This record gives sequence, structure tokens and C-alpha cells, in this order.
Amino acid sequence: MTDTDWSEQGLCRTADPDDLFVEGAAQNRAKALCGGCEVRTECLAYALDQRIEHGIWGGMTERERRALLRRRPTVGSWRRLLETARAEHDRTRTAVVGSRAS
Repeated sequence: MTDTDWSEQGLCRTADPDDLFVEGAAQNRAKALCGGCEVRTECLAYALDQRIEHGIWGGMTERERRALLRRRPTVGSWRRLLETARAEHDRTRTAVVGSRAS
């Protein structure tokens, strides 16, 4: 599997690319497309790891990604960091749901 195999599963795969490389209020529409995407984490990690400067990736604008990169300059692999965070979030959510069912 390559680093971009996930892109074939992205909700944006059928979107007009011009809709993902926008400015201003149109960015919110582009980001909304990412909201329910199952490969959002992989997409964002790819953009951060590759230092992609333009467009909406993983629900973040280029400005948001630049700010994140400035705040965390020592991250070696955003993919590993984000996948670990997602797994922890899923474990916590499962534990909370399980405790409510008891």
C-alpha cells in the first residue's frame, strides 16, 4: 500500500478540484465535505507530512495547517501522531459509551 492509497476512498474524489482550492467563505464549504470523510486523518497527515501549501486537506485550510506546523515543529510523522490520537479518542469514546450502558 502506498502513502496515497487512502485518497481513492476520500469523499472529495468526485469533487471538482477547483472547489477544494478556494479562498474566503468558500473554504467552509470545502471543509464541510471533509467532515464525514473516513480518510480525513490520512488526508490531513499527508498534507502536513508533505508540507502541502495550498487547498483544503483533511478539513484544514493552508493557514490552519501552517499554524499547526509552527506550533509543533518537532513532529516527525504527522500520520503516526494523528493515527495514535484517533485510536486514543476511539478507545475513550468506547469506554464512555460502555460506562453509560452499565
